[in-house]
Amino acid sequence: MAAPSTSPDQTVREDTPIPHLTRAMWRVGAVALLCILVYPIFKFVDSLRDRFYVFDPPLLHDLARSAVAAHPGNTSDMVDFILANLTATYPGHTVALNTNRSEFFFNVAGGAMGVYLFIFGTPLGTEGHTGILTADDYFHILEGEQWAFAPGSLGREIYRPGDVHLLPRGTAKQYKMPDGCFALEYARGWIPLMVPFGIADTFSSTLDVPTLWTTARVTVREMVRNLRIGKI
Repeated sequence: MAAPSTSPDQTVREDTPIPHLTRAMWRVGAVALLCILVYPIFKFVDSLRDRFYVFDPPLLHDLARSAVAAHPGNTSDMVDFILANLTATYPGHTVALNTNRSEFFFNVAGGAMGVYLFIFGTPLGTEGHTGILTADDYFHILEGEQWAFAPGSLGREIYRPGDVHLLPRGTAKQYKMPDGCFALEYARGWIPLMVPFGIADTFSSTLDVPTLWTTARVTVREMVRNLRIGKI
């Protein structure tokens, strides 16, 4: 029997590209091009970030050590000491500080839990992952101890009152507060990009919606207060 004939319109070529695969390749190419274009802009803006910083890390370290020396073992008095000195050193037209020491709220990030108002800590002990942050994080120990462990290390780092634990941006560690521990924490860098790490556990484990609302409300409020005085 003769093979059935096929008109040109019915002929299917084996090398005809698959439409959805072609669209996917275009999307990948567009994303890659966008990254190439955005990267130099990001690098330029990142090189200017030091112009917008107000707090000086060595000064904050001296302040934390002075608080520890003046009120050893008394976190409440240390918080008052720190707030009084910060407001005296940094006037309201340079940075808008939240001096409401009663406005503490839970913060769960990387599996670790604490309370956050520039002062981070818990009287119960906690541990977790630091996260890979977009800012340098200065953790000034006021009370208790913090232990840390970096990949490849065979021993733990121990930070005690008066010490500062610096976590450079882009790095990560496991950390633990074996008992109660409080610290003066200062993050220096791209703070808004750290927000997803700070709230992710709400959706994956705690489902603590009231704390999420408080976190968002206070964060936005303090950002707006600083934007009003030209602080980025």
